Amino acid sequence: MMYDVIVIGGGPAGLAAAIKSFEYGLKTLLIEVNDRLGGIPLQCIHPGFGIHYFGEDLTGTEFIYRLIEKVKKLGIEHMLRAFVMDIDVLAHNRKKLKVITPGRAFEVETKTIIYAAGARERHVFEVGITGYRPAGVYTAGEAQALMDLYGLLPGEEIVIVGSGDVGLIMARRFALEGAKVKAVVEIMPWPGGLTRNVIQCLHDFGIPILLSHAVVKIHGSKRVEGVTIVKVDEDLRPIPGTEEFVECDTVIIAAGLVPNVDLLRMVGVVIDPATRGPKVNELLETNIPGIFVAGNALVINDLVDNVVEQGELAAYGAKLFIENDGIPASRWIPVRRGRNVRLIVPHYVSGERDVKLYIRVSRPERDVYVAIPEIGKKIYMARVMPAEMITFSVSHREINSLNFLTVEVIRHGD
Repeated sequence: MMYDVIVIGGGPAGLAAAIKSFEYGLKTLLIEVNDRLGGIPLQCIHPGFGIHYFGEDLTGTEFIYRLIEKVKKLGIEHMLRAFVMDIDVLAHNRKKLKVITPGRAFEVETKTIIYAAGARERHVFEVGITGYRPAGVYTAGEAQALMDLYGLLPGEEIVIVGSGDVGLIMARRFALEGAKVKAVVEIMPWPGGLTRNVIQCLHDFGIPILLSHAVVKIHGSKRVEGVTIVKVDEDLRPIPGTEEFVECDTVIIAAGLVPNVDLLRMVGVVIDPATRGPKVNELLETNIPGIFVAGNALVINDLVDNVVEQGELAAYGAKLFIENDGIPASRWIPVRRGRNVRLIVPHYVSGERDVKLYIRVSRPERDVYVAIPEIGKKIYMARVMPAEMITFSVSHREINSLNFLTVEVIRHGD
């Protein structure tokens, strides 16, 4: 059977992409590897979801069930417990997917793919921690699932490694359940999560955050007994003589997310080292025609509203691709990173459509402008932080005569 669109991943980006594709009249199939739709928001019982998209402050569970219910109401075809093993790019812009489900393996063809497989957490082996691997070491997402899906408290005395948003939220969650969070340990000189989460999850509960510190060793044989914490210098190297032992029974790794792009890499999709996700054009299409990417598989987002927005944009891209046998654009203008810009998505714009840029800075600054010097456009920001995504919208009229487009952060008065 031939589909117009196959969406890989049933989290918020994938659900939004499937809904929008179906509403465009495209024959759509949604494939999810787990035994239910929804992805990570299912286990997010805290608020902060949907303020922009629905105009309401919802929990993650409330937010995602609105999308799940719409998929079911529309009757969108979907598969659960289905793993996409391989993608073959065929002639005439067709793609063939090899899919494994319990009891059978099969192949299915499509004109376009929207890849929305999300991200994975960085684990203990990636953050330079030595020692044994006793019980009591979890990623933040694992701990969240244990507590919010299964009602299990992983430990009573907690050290959290990294200050990503999920780790900050879990610090509050542990405190609410009566556990003692000894410290949140962050190797950078600034927090890794949103400012609102630092305030609401740490400051409001009296939980200390140790900036420019690292956990270098886990102690314990059968169960975690403690960790060694050390200060780090400007080059993030441990400072001898600053070691400190902290007793605990649980270590939570909240050291950030990495786009889940192994399947795309196998197909030949070009990956941006800055985002660790694919390079895409303004409709979120990769270098392989007809393969689109959205959500955290594209770039790590801090708001689910942006994730859903990207899913819908990818669906629009798939619609245009099918209608025109390719994305209509006379040329592609590269988007460049300027001063204090760590990453930008998309990487190419046509100058023929309005576009929203997603931007992250390399380091915190105050009293600055985020600017595109080629068109003299800038927006003032009292503060920029690496953890907080900046969006910058430009019209096609502003950029259609450019040969390249640069985004930079400039100090007020420069």
